[in-house]
This record gives sequence, C-alpha cells and structure tokens, in this order.
Amino acid sequence: MHSVLRRYGSYENFELANGGSILPKSRVWASVRKYLQKEGCVGEVVVRLSEELLSQAVMMVESCRPTLTINLAGARQHWLEGMLRHEIGTHYIRGVNNSQQPWHSKAGRKQFGLKPANPTEEGLASLHSVLFRKHPFLWRAALLYYTVYHAGHMSFSQLFNDIGQFVQDPAVRWEYCVRAKRGQTDTSLPGCFSKDQVYLDGVLRILRHRKTIDFKMLASLGKVSYEDVESLRKYVVLEKIRIPHFMQDEERYLEQLDHIIAVNELTDEELSQLIPL
Repeated sequence: MHSVLRRYGSYENFELANGGSILPKSRVWASVRKYLQKEGCVGEVVVRLSEELLSQAVMMVESCRPTLTINLAGARQHWLEGMLRHEIGTHYIRGVNNSQQPWHSKAGRKQFGLKPANPTEEGLASLHSVLFRKHPFLWRAALLYYTVYHAGHMSFSQLFNDIGQFVQDPAVRWEYCVRAKRGQTDTSLPGCFSKDQVYLDGVLRILRHRKTIDFKMLASLGKVSYEDVESLRKYVVLEKIRIPHFMQDEERYLEQLDHIIAVNELTDEELSQLIPL
C-alpha cells in the first residue's frame, strides 16, 4: 500500500492511471461476452449489472444457475478482465471442475480428508485479478486485510478516519468499513468480520509455494487447497476438465507471479519468514 502511495501520491491517482475510465453498460456487456467466449462457457453463466453491490463482483448460484453480478461502479476499462478472471476464470471454472470429482460433496471432502478450499480459493482469485497488469499491486487484498485487523481494535468512526491515510474518497472508505464491521451489533465497539483477511493470506501462501505448486492440476482438482494437490493427484477425474485460458502457458503464468512479487516489493526470503512451511 505504501509503495502505491510513494509512486502515485494517492490511491485515486493510481486507479485513474492504471484502471482507466469507468465503462458504460454496453462496453461491460461486450467485454463479458468476449471473456465467456475465451473460456468456452457462453450461455452457462447468467450475468447481471448492479449499482448497489458492496463488493466489485460476486459469483453465486441463483435458481440453480451460476450468476455473476458486476458492480458497475468498479467496472474500469483495464481492470474488468481481471475481475472476470477472478470470478469466472477462477471461482466458476474451479467449481465446474470440482463437480466432476469424487470429493464434490461434503461427505466426499470428509472421506478424502480435505483441508478447507480457502485461503487457496480466494488467494488464487486475487492473484488472477492482477495477473497481466503492468503494475499488479495487491492493493485491494492488502487494504481489506488491514481494515479487518484494525476493525478488531477500533470503532467504526475510528476505522473510517484511520483508512483515510490510504483512501480519500469517503464513499469507498465507507464500503471498506461496512465490510469489516458487518454483523456487529454495536459498531462503536471494537470488533470485526474477519473473512476479508483470506484474500491476502491466500495470496502470500500461494506466492510462497509457487515454485512447487502444480497450478494446472490445482485448477483441475476443483475447490481444493494447494496443500492437497499431491495426495489427490491419483484420484482426479480429468475428463471434461477445463483449464482457464490464462493458465495454459505455465511458463508465462509463473513469470507473471514473479512480476507480482517484484512490483509489490516482496522477496522469497520475506515470504519464507511470513509463512515458514
């Protein structure tokens, strides 16, 4: 976060310089259709546009149909495809692959002794959001983590003022605070909803182990942790499996992960200290 501020002066400047302009609905529809064609899933996903979503986008099952709702306020020219890689290229495709596997049910996961899908699931999705950006700063994952941490020690108003050092727009600060304080009966007291820390946690774990993870197999196995890849390899059903288009070239994919590490001023030594195993 500080590296973004040092380089651009403010997050708003960074957003404008890198994200581009907010797209009109017609351009959003066109971009989504093009992306669905890339992944070979035209007609499989219901897409809705919203101006009232708390997050940038959300992938859910509604009326038995996978449904992607996109927040129009966050649909920027150069960042929309990253959001589609996050929601469709990661969450949806891993879900489709998961449905083919013997661990697709709760009982199946228990039978194979699987770890929770998170933080791997959201970590992968967060990395895919910034993949191929010239300046792939992990700003959102970092600020979500930071906001939740401080929500545990601050009131809503204290938190709102504190993150003003990173975000000037009061509407954006409000959204981060609401996410961190949701579920609290009295937001004047310290307390948080901690799920949003999973994004950065997953990112750091995957980057730490990126040289030993078989990413294509991780995608094939479905909603599983990177820690379970080797034990599940001999049981995987590979018929009808999909690999996201951006993961096809493994060498380029790993180069992009190295680029993310460099831009965010991380090192393998720091990652090893943060995550010893």
